[in-house]
Amino acid sequence: MTDDREPVGPVDASVYPRYAGIATFARLPRIEEVPRADLAIVGIPFDTGVSYRPGARFGPSHVRESSRLLRPYNPAQDVSPFAAAQVVDAGDIPANPFDIGEAVADIETAATALGERVDRIVTVGGDHTIALPLLRAVNKKHGPVAVLHFDAHLDTWDTYFGAPVTHGTPFRRASEEGLIDLTASCHVGTRGPLYSKQDLDDDERLGFSIVSSVDIEERGIEAAIERVRRRVGDKPLYISIDIDVLDPAHAPGTGTPEAGGMTSRELLRMLRALSDLDVVGADVVEVSPAYDHAQLTGIAASHVVYELVTLMAAQIDAARN
Repeated sequence: MTDDREPVGPVDASVYPRYAGIATFARLPRIEEVPRADLAIVGIPFDTGVSYRPGARFGPSHVRESSRLLRPYNPAQDVSPFAAAQVVDAGDIPANPFDIGEAVADIETAATALGERVDRIVTVGGDHTIALPLLRAVNKKHGPVAVLHFDAHLDTWDTYFGAPVTHGTPFRRASEEGLIDLTASCHVGTRGPLYSKQDLDDDERLGFSIVSSVDIEERGIEAAIERVRRRVGDKPLYISIDIDVLDPAHAPGTGTPEAGGMTSRELLRMLRALSDLDVVGADVVEVSPAYDHAQLTGIAASHVVYELVTLMAAQIDAARN
């Protein structure tokens, strides 16, 4: 175990090859290897809430493997995130694969406990069901938060097969429970068919504005950024990213792909534009490696996590100094 004078960064790739060793995210130290931590990356290998393709339970390990090429300096944000804050890999939160209710309760308990040890958490899923217990945990620290939800789908449906908690319902439950700020939350990248127009009416009632993929195509990424920033304002912000917000050309390894999505470059650009907002937590979910090839989806997801970590680490550093 090291002392706490300077953050411990990733394994040096010039000394230890990138393809060797234990695959922590970006080859960062494990949480038990350092005396303190500011920001934790944690996996939740759970996909019992999916309605179509399974396999996101293998997402955390796939994203870790895909993150081996990440480097310590982020030129796009001009930040060295692993020097700005002590970033660690906190391993995985176990969740019962046979009981959604018990799994959700266990995730909330574990995320709450981890949130008491670190300032902020970036979670790698797992399916989007996990957003509900994560928002419950965040709410205990910050109260209702603005939710910026990148996804092909609304995820504000009521039930599937009578089940109220699935990967298609987390933000309806979160809205009903008072976990989100109804004046500042927004979906980005939604597209594809819905069950009916009532889905949109329900979504608005639940507190969400929409910047769809069509909006981005017609008005451009800068206009989308401006709409999001205006909507979120200065509220505490939780960012939830379903990797299927990306077009299947960029992220084929996911459970419910939809044609016509964002490019990885557009998504990364939007995240970088949020660096001055109060980002209190985030998740990246629905990476299903069985449908991935050449690590396209895993690499995209690892870079998304890296941008989230960068902007949070910079904020932690700024608050400390």
